[in-house]
Amino acid sequence: MSNTHNIISLTSFRRSAQAGEFLVTAEVAPPKGGDPELMIKMAQTLKGRVHAVNVTDGSRAVLRMCSVVASAILLQNGIEPICQLACRDRNRIGLQADLMGAHALGIRNVLALTGDPVKAGDHPDAKSVFDLESVRLLQLIHKLNQGIDCNEKPLTDGALDLFPGAAIDPQLSSWSGLQSRFERKLQAGAQFFQSQLITDFERLEKFMDQIAAGCNKPILAGIFLLKSAKNAQFINRCVPGVNIPEYIIDRLAKAADPLEEGMKIAAEQVQVARQLCHGVHMMAVKREDLIAPILDMAGVAPIN
Repeated sequence: MSNTHNIISLTSFRRSAQAGEFLVTAEVAPPKGGDPELMIKMAQTLKGRVHAVNVTDGSRAVLRMCSVVASAILLQNGIEPICQLACRDRNRIGLQADLMGAHALGIRNVLALTGDPVKAGDHPDAKSVFDLESVRLLQLIHKLNQGIDCNEKPLTDGALDLFPGAAIDPQLSSWSGLQSRFERKLQAGAQFFQSQLITDFERLEKFMDQIAAGCNKPILAGIFLLKSAKNAQFINRCVPGVNIPEYIIDRLAKAADPLEEGMKIAAEQVQVARQLCHGVHMMAVKREDLIAPILDMAGVAPIN
């Protein structure tokens, strides 16, 4: 796994991003336990359809296997990962240690996240760290790539070569807050952006035209598979900042086959996103096997 040929051949996400191709990424959750078989099986359904697979890091503050190890397992199985790294559970020593470890295992793509609050998750009494947040984590990655640690001391055993990305939410209620956050992440070295799930495509268009125009970094719109009206209502209730419109909930409620309708909605959203931004980030919780069929419905060709 650690031989150079493997590492070079599996950094196609960076090459595709820098070449301006339409990018497709998807998300898998690491296992809750010691057996990665289901994660590998789901990720393998994405081979040849996505440029890279995001491995979440304690998403919604719910306990799962660490994202660095889960990413390394995908790499062993010939799947290029984007390793998500959240600041919630680690101080700057732990973050730097994990980034060095990820690099040594051949992982190159990192999504820098602040992390969801522990109160939202399954260990609400856990102690949060938040020594850094996502912008400062991006700055730290930039330093490690230059061969120095966060105290400006040299990395005596070699600089890192990570390709850092950041999350963005074009539907944030504060437009000025969105602009300043995006610009700070850009300045801190983000090389690509993946959005939270998008339902307001007019808002995405405005973001692309007024804030992201000319930034020269790929922006991927988050597309989420809604499985039923109940699923959509749960997301509205439990996921901060998300507002799935009533007309979508009605479509799902009236459908003879809500899951199939959800796939149609996701495919339509992929088609809209193709006109507006540089890629899509597909999310289909526990049904990653449906991402390839959704891409087929949307007319997105397999990746060579």
